[in-house]
Amino acid sequence: MAYWLFKTEPDAFSIDDLASRPDQTEPWDGVRNYQARNFLRDGVKRGDKVFIYHSSCKEVGIAGVAEVVKDGYPDITQFNPESKYYDPKSSEENPRWYRVDVKFAEKFSSVLPLSVIKSMEGITELPLVKKGGRLSIMPVEEAEWQQLYAAAKG
Repeated sequence: MAYWLFKTEPDAFSIDDLASRPDQTEPWDGVRNYQARNFLRDGVKRGDKVFIYHSSCKEVGIAGVAEVVKDGYPDITQFNPESKYYDPKSSEENPRWYRVDVKFAEKFSSVLPLSVIKSMEGITELPLVKKGGRLSIMPVEEAEWQQLYAAAKG
């Protein structure tokens, strides 16, 4: 099992939205960065745990946990000309973009804020706290997962 952090803007899709979906399951689609795509296609696997991280909002931070319930498969939004995620260079024979299905596991009583995450002594490898680009999909080391999870549970 591996650990991940998936970023989302809660006004577009939040931990509460995931919890309210049928079977509390949703395809994680719309990722349009090649490195993040590679994680979805090649790295993220069924059974992996995922922090759901709210970004570009008032309370930026880790909001809860989901579990991957389906390995990476082509993101069908890339084939739909009506979709904002349409990619005319993609084809069903040669898809460019992938998604996984995630299932709600739990919502924390409060968001673990980015400011707190950055101040945690043992959190050094998480791409979220490093300078440079911050992908919407990023791996989390197991020890850091455990520390973040314990902090979020309070």
